[in-house]
Order: sequence, then C-alpha cells, then structure tokens
Amino acid sequence: MSESPGSRPEPPVPRHPGIYLLPNLFTTAGMLAGYFAIVSAFAGRYTEGAIAVFVAGLLDGIDGRVARLTNTQSDFGVQYDSLADLVSFGLAPSLVMYSWALRELNAYGTTLGKIGWAAAFVYAACAAMRLARFNTQIGVIDKRYFQGLASPAAAALLMSFVWTMSKLGVAGFEAAFVALGVTLVAAILMVSRIRYWSFKAMPGSDRVPFIWAPVAMAIIALLVVHPQYFLFGITAIYVLSGPVMTLWGLRQRRNQRDSKRSADGS
Repeated sequence: MSESPGSRPEPPVPRHPGIYLLPNLFTTAGMLAGYFAIVSAFAGRYTEGAIAVFVAGLLDGIDGRVARLTNTQSDFGVQYDSLADLVSFGLAPSLVMYSWALRELNAYGTTLGKIGWAAAFVYAACAAMRLARFNTQIGVIDKRYFQGLASPAAAALLMSFVWTMSKLGVAGFEAAFVALGVTLVAAILMVSRIRYWSFKAMPGSDRVPFIWAPVAMAIIALLVVHPQYFLFGITAIYVLSGPVMTLWGLRQRRNQRDSKRSADGS
C-alpha cells in the first residue's frame, strides 16, 4: 500500500544494545568468588577466603581472553569487568585482611583499632582509584607496562600472606602489625606511578626452549605441594620488581648524566 503524499515514514524502533553472554559469565563467576571470599571472612574461614580471591583472579584472566577470541569485546564488558574487579580485588581482600588481622589491633588500643579499619578502607579506595585510572588510560599508555601495581597483584600479595601465615599457624593477632604494613604498602603501590611488567606484549611462539619444560614441571609441582608458599614468593618478587626497576632506571639515568658531564668537561 503506497503512502499518501503528506505522510511521513515512521521512525525506526530503537534497538537496545545487548550484552555478550560468554565473557560476562566468567566476569560474573569471578565476582561470585570475590563475594564468597567476603562471606568466608565474616565466618572466620580466612584460608577459604584467600583461595576464593585467587579463583577470582584466574577467572579475571579468562574473561578478557574469551572476549578477544570470540570477538565479543564491548564497552559494557570493560565497565562490568572493572566493577567486578572492585569487589574481587578491592573489597574482598581488604575485608579478609581486616577480619583476619587488622581488627586485632583493637587489643593494642582504640587508636590502633581505628588505624586498622582505616587501612583496610584505604586499600579498597586505592583499588577503586587504580581501576578508574586504568580505564582512562586504555589505548594511551605502553601496553608492556602497568602504571602502578595492578589490583589483582595487590590482592594476590595480601591473600597469599594470609594463606601462608595460616599455614604456618600464625594467628592474625600475632601478625597484625605486619599485616598493617603489607596492606598499606600494597595500597600505596597501586596508586603510584611505578611501572610493572604487564606481560601482555611478550613475544609468542609455538616453540619454546627445552629448558622451559622442567621449569614448568617444577612450577606445577610447587603449586600442588605448597601453593601458598609459591604464590606468596612469586607475588612478593613481582611486587618488589617495580621499585627495583625504578631505582635501577634512576641510577642508569644518573650515570648517563655524569658521563655526559665528564665528556663535556674534558
């Protein structure tokens, strides 16, 4: 049926953008693991809470890769992933650490008790700022590096510390002051400008040197036999690598300036 001369075509019905199910399922599962960690902390099951945060970290690494492999990346996924990360790597670690050790500072006085919960909040706030800064720098900074300690790495430091101390039979009361230091250091490093390797731009190859075979087997064996010690050790090394690289770079630049001055003065 033809339109009358004065009629106007009806405007198209707006289509609401959908979401990609598969990668967001992994994101949701990661957030569930973070939520479980919080519930475990309230129930006094600190080792379970720490392990749950590591599970969240594993799922966080999977969801992005699934989105890239299936070509289902979206702005919604980016924002949803950040909110899930805030739960899993911001709120969950801070509450596990507070419930396990930081609240025990109350035994040393009201002031230290307040410092304990304030430190837990500062960690969560720094994780939120770290995630917000990361979102604003996507596509701008060098992909080889993170600016500041990534929130999953900070969470891994706190949770591997809790897991290791629990395995050694060290109570939160006994480790309260060390836990306070670990929490604040992780928080400061997240919002710092110290560079860390991101491992996102490592060259890929179908073939690797033979030496990596026994190394991989040793890593698997350590993860099976003593996962808490291995995770704490490797996380601590990574956390220290940022300041060490920064100091090394400053020293190299200072040596170059001194060499240039010597050359100009000769």
